[in-house]
Amino acid sequence: MFYKDDRLAIFIDGANLYAASKALGFDIDYKLLRQEFDRRGKLMRAYYYTALVDGEDYSPIRPLVDWLHYNGYCVVTKPAREYTDALGRRKVKGNMDIELAVAAMELAPRLDHAVLFSGDGDFRPLVEALQRQGVRVSVCSTIRSQPPMIADDLRRQADNFIELDALREIIGRPPREPAPQEG
Repeated sequence: MFYKDDRLAIFIDGANLYAASKALGFDIDYKLLRQEFDRRGKLMRAYYYTALVDGEDYSPIRPLVDWLHYNGYCVVTKPAREYTDALGRRKVKGNMDIELAVAAMELAPRLDHAVLFSGDGDFRPLVEALQRQGVRVSVCSTIRSQPPMIADDLRRQADNFIELDALREIIGRPPREPAPQEG
């Protein structure tokens, strides 16, 4: 499904990929991920989309976002909105679907293959629109988690489904050894 001369771009829905990898019990090494898709074709762009909570002194996602930015990813962020739900729980909302879709459509005329790292069914119309422009679309998520992290209609629309768990040995970070206990 991948051809060496393909002009390729990857679009990562950060929150969705994080949830899928956590459901499978591994962390992603983004350097290895970029190298893997660089190997599969001519990687034109690697996008990473995430929302950041404004006003927090420390955000756990900030070091990753900074690393991605300095290591060849086009990082797209926007402020997340905090709100309290009907049960009084603090929630954060930061949907990046539109930003990802706009970038994919803008880049489509210069692409042969797009790889979407998300299982969000809202992306099905985007996949369909890219295909109408002659772009092959692979979607990477997982059906091996309980429940599956990919919407069935998104998986069916894609030209190719990549099981995230099958990439574990290629792009997974080795598990960290527990720190030795002082005696």
